[in-house]
Amino acid sequence: MIGKIRKTTSAATVALCAASLSPTTPALADVSVTAGLLNCNVGSGWGWVLGSSRNLSCVYSPTGGVPQRYVGQIKKFGVDIGYLSSAVMEWAVVAPTANLSPGELSGDYLGATGSASIGFGVGANVLFGGFNRSLALQPVSIEGNQGLDVAGGIGAVSLMYQP
Repeated sequence: MIGKIRKTTSAATVALCAASLSPTTPALADVSVTAGLLNCNVGSGWGWVLGSSRNLSCVYSPTGGVPQRYVGQIKKFGVDIGYLSSAVMEWAVVAPTANLSPGELSGDYLGATGSASIGFGVGANVLFGGFNRSLALQPVSIEGNQGLDVAGGIGAVSLMYQP
């Protein structure tokens, strides 16, 4: 029974990864402008074998404009085992236009994720979503984290604007 659950979970994880990275995910041909950088501090927490959920506190720095604050959560589905005491992630925000209005990053993002830590560690998350699934969050630098953890599978981020 446990073997069937593991096979089903593995197959579902692979299928979701493939679907999130397929060319039919948001109109990638239309998305071509780096609108700014999103830098997030990730709260500490445990990975519970099949996933995790951690709080985010983020600052979006548009290429031309005033920084904007966002809060949210990052959830990982798939393998996530261990504890992270802290992490910092930075993404390039790729959008149809460089002039995103305040709050326009609010929404849900989905994509592939992977990380490993023994003391200090690294990871990356490639995510698509936001307004009409027209935004992409591309890793600028590898995620820096601290803890004892290994994770891989699907990453989901929810962001909410804080005026």
